[in-house]
Amino acid sequence: MSAPPRLRSFRDRLRQIALFEIGGLLLITPPFVWLSGVAPDKSVALLAALALLAAVWNGLYNTAFDWIEGRLTGRRADRRPWRLRVLHAAGFESGLLLMSLPIIVWWTGMAWPAALVADLGLASAYVIYAFAFNVGYDRLFPIADAAPP
Repeated sequence: MSAPPRLRSFRDRLRQIALFEIGGLLLITPPFVWLSGVAPDKSVALLAALALLAAVWNGLYNTAFDWIEGRLTGRRADRRPWRLRVLHAAGFESGLLLMSLPIIVWWTGMAWPAALVADLGLASAYVIYAFAFNVGYDRLFPIADAAPP
């Protein structure tokens, strides 16, 4: 049996998470403020708190997904096919949605249905962003091959 494929290093994973969350805040906050009617200061604080939650979830989810994929297929994450990338992005956002909805309700005072619409809007925007970001990240920062023995 061949050795499992290499995963991203801890340092590389931290860079990936930081770039993802900073980019997401810059791209998603302005439309959220405009569409939700939540005050800009409350929106920025909420989305920063959700970014922190997402950063932790990002590290756990992506590492676990990469590890499982690697063991099942023998493939590195940066060689992931398009269909699996879609599943990967949707799975990430679904898990985050379950964790973030109660926070949005509590933080903004929105009713559950309004918060669900806002959270689904955020999740939709982030699914598209996550897909594009991860394709770009994998192209810019491929996983290094192991040094020959």
